[in-house]
Amino acid sequence: MVTSLGGVPVTVDTIDVDLIVIGADELPLDEEGLLDSSVREAAAKGRLEIISETEMWQRLGLVEEVADDEVRRLYTPAMLAELLGVSVSVIRRWHRRGLIVPAREVQRLPYFDFLEVSTARHLAQLVLSGVSPGVIERKLELLSRLMPAAERPLAQLEVIVEGQDVLLRQGEGLVDPGGQLRIDFDTLTESNGESELEVTEANVYSFDDFVGHVTTMEDYMESAAAAEEQGDLPAAASLYRAALAAGGPRPEVCFHLAEILYLQGNIEAALERCYMAVELDENYVEARANLGCMLAEAGDHELALAAFRGALHFHQDYPDVHFHLARTLDDVGQHDDAEIHWQTFLELAPDSPWSEEARRRLQQDSQMRSVDLSEL
Repeated sequence: MVTSLGGVPVTVDTIDVDLIVIGADELPLDEEGLLDSSVREAAAKGRLEIISETEMWQRLGLVEEVADDEVRRLYTPAMLAELLGVSVSVIRRWHRRGLIVPAREVQRLPYFDFLEVSTARHLAQLVLSGVSPGVIERKLELLSRLMPAAERPLAQLEVIVEGQDVLLRQGEGLVDPGGQLRIDFDTLTESNGESELEVTEANVYSFDDFVGHVTTMEDYMESAAAAEEQGDLPAAASLYRAALAAGGPRPEVCFHLAEILYLQGNIEAALERCYMAVELDENYVEARANLGCMLAEAGDHELALAAFRGALHFHQDYPDVHFHLARTLDDVGQHDDAEIHWQTFLELAPDSPWSEEARRRLQQDSQMRSVDLSEL
């Protein structure tokens, strides 16, 4: 195909190359690394370009001719959070910061493909080692200065997560965010040297730290996200309310405030904020999904079913909603209807971290029907 369009396929070690395409099933962040230092250096200097296979299909105008599930598996924020063992709010923060980029968006709902999942895995590894999302972002920003052509270092360069640090492989050595060259031993030991962004147990913040330079609604939202990141939920809730006071009612602010209130155990208040988000933007399918989940948890199954069906009205292929709707239908004894949504969920998201539950539920329904038939 490339040849028919005037391109010349070459081996990866050829110097005279304009474009490198990373296959959709490849992991550019594996231990061996797909790209050597000379290739990365050429990309940094603009002598060649590195893109994903999906982007190549898009440039050739062929993506629409190939079904989504043949090109990539897509994950919603909730699926990605479950898969990686981090909170949904952390996934949203990475998305907002541009650390992970959705393959597409439907009614405010981002979908992430396979390459973004591999990026998110490395970010999650950092979070689990004790590094806050804010510190990760600053370290990656410093690394991107070392490689200006890489707007998103985790997705484009060979980045190594070691303990609480982020290192960039360069030649036979490793470079930290401060530009310091390190020796690449088989097992790296924690550096005793201090860097600009070293993480210690002393990183403690007060409410005043979050609001020191706040002047606009966007500032309040950013401060609220920072408070949430540090686990200060009361401060985050207050800051989201301040954002509403400063900028007026906004569906996305109500949505985030609802999540904070839910985490604080204040379900009634969280429900009201979710209702408000939907009233302000009826297409906000993720708010409708969250509303349904909260109502189901509160035992109000009829309203939960209405919320889920409302979400599917605006986005009929929303896999999370099919999953939660199926669960709720099973809870109220509507097993035949539930089976339809379990099956639809598996068709939409066969690789979801929830897929095993769906398969188990379908198997149970099949066994129940077999018992019923045997009694006739």
